[in-house]
Amino acid sequence: MLLTFVAGASVKVQKRTAGSVVLAAIAFLLGEVAQAADLPVKAKAVEYVKICSLYGAGFYYIPGTDTCIKLGGYLRVDVLANANAVNTGNVFGLGGAQNRYTNGFTWRSREDFSIDTRTQTEYGVVRTLSFVTFTWTSGGYFGNGNGSTSYDAASLGTSGNGAVGGGQLGTFPTFIQFAGFTLGKAISQFSMPWVNYPGNTFDGLVGGGGSVTGVNQFTYSANLGGGNTLTLSAQDPVAYYQAGVQNLGALGGGGALGIFGGSNYGGSASPDFIATFRADRPWGMFKLSAAAHDNHAAYFGGTEPTGHPKDLWGYAVAAGLTIKNVPAEGDSINVQGVYTNGATRYNIQDLAGQYGAVGLFGKSSNPLAYQGVAINSAPDTVFVTGSDQHAIKTWGAQGAYNHNWNANWNSSFYGAWASVRYDNFSKVAICGTAGNGGASGGTFLPVFSLTGVAGGGTCNPDYQIVQAGFVTRWTPVKGVAISADITWSHIQQKNSGLVVAASGALGKPAAFYELKNQDNVLLLIRAQRNW
Repeated sequence: MLLTFVAGASVKVQKRTAGSVVLAAIAFLLGEVAQAADLPVKAKAVEYVKICSLYGAGFYYIPGTDTCIKLGGYLRVDVLANANAVNTGNVFGLGGAQNRYTNGFTWRSREDFSIDTRTQTEYGVVRTLSFVTFTWTSGGYFGNGNGSTSYDAASLGTSGNGAVGGGQLGTFPTFIQFAGFTLGKAISQFSMPWVNYPGNTFDGLVGGGGSVTGVNQFTYSANLGGGNTLTLSAQDPVAYYQAGVQNLGALGGGGALGIFGGSNYGGSASPDFIATFRADRPWGMFKLSAAAHDNHAAYFGGTEPTGHPKDLWGYAVAAGLTIKNVPAEGDSINVQGVYTNGATRYNIQDLAGQYGAVGLFGKSSNPLAYQGVAINSAPDTVFVTGSDQHAIKTWGAQGAYNHNWNANWNSSFYGAWASVRYDNFSKVAICGTAGNGGASGGTFLPVFSLTGVAGGGTCNPDYQIVQAGFVTRWTPVKGVAISADITWSHIQQKNSGLVVAASGALGKPAAFYELKNQDNVLLLIRAQRNW
């Protein structure tokens, strides 16, 4: 029996089955559960992300840890006029041809993502820093212009970063720091704080060390007090600090290794060793750097019985200076000088490698010449069969004056110089033996043979690089900058007279070319958003 109460009605007694009673009981219990669910329940405590003020703006504690993290990066768009690759200057290959194979422009977009973590420990702060980048560049073309020309998505090369088509996924500085040690891929300790950018955005500046994307190293820095720091480092030279050990008895491979002789490296034998002293003061900074570089050649003839030259240790020394707030508040001057002996990449740095393998064509007023050309190379060492290695010496300098016009506009005037010198043995080996020199694909064959220079000319592989530029940047809002950078590069060589050269790959016929100085101008327009 179930009593049913109806408002305003008499009570009636109704007969129900056992099943009805059970269903009513379940409904009652469910109703009780629903009401209980509506009651307030104590929620689990939420751990909010907290600001970490120990290391400056932008750091936060990783929840549940005492480690602080900062995420950052930039997005950059470059448009370059008169460039076949990135903003290093058209002085070799299709860019140096200065004809219809030379690009009028090259376009590049890049995203850079950085992760910076820091933790206080009994050894001091443990820091990790990693930059991951993705770059897309428009590329160029390959083929001889005879109906076989097509887009070359990988024409810019992989640079060791695993390019896929015109895109590159790369790793820039990625390292661990603690207790004075730096372990991993970081900017070379030899380089100045501005690396190879004293005031420019142009990548190909000579006159100092580079590796802005980082080089593998094992480094220890000691704080001497008073703003003074002593640093000792061992770094991997293979990717960024080998300009070439050239076997003058073999035809060359061209490219970044140069055009005299063939590249003749053995395996990696020793890291480069770096020592630096840096003094930071309220007025600026002073730094001294020294590097030792092992040149480890393979065999004269490619097999063990042919023998090999003994290793030659090269070296480099540099001094740099920053002066702040001169002549006006917020202005700065950055300068450095460098000397290398068998360690060329500490002057003609990795991104300026094309200036260590020049093949730049231009006009000629000589009626016997088809065109003018500068042909030069700057390896670390050269040798011939049975001889020791002979070091190439270089001198260099770079500098810039940076001026702030106001909060939104700033400009920089910059310049650089490098001089390449061969010893007498090397000059005789290059200029005095028929068939020495040349590049793959018939780019220059022969170049400096005994009879290659005609018309009373001179064969002398020494040369100089002179660069000057001006850049202006507009910052309309915080974190956004738009800049225009124009750079002039001049190749001043010691060669003169006429040389026979031919290259179907560059569109150059077999003819006489006048050996003479050449110039190149590049314009970079850049938009960048830092975050």
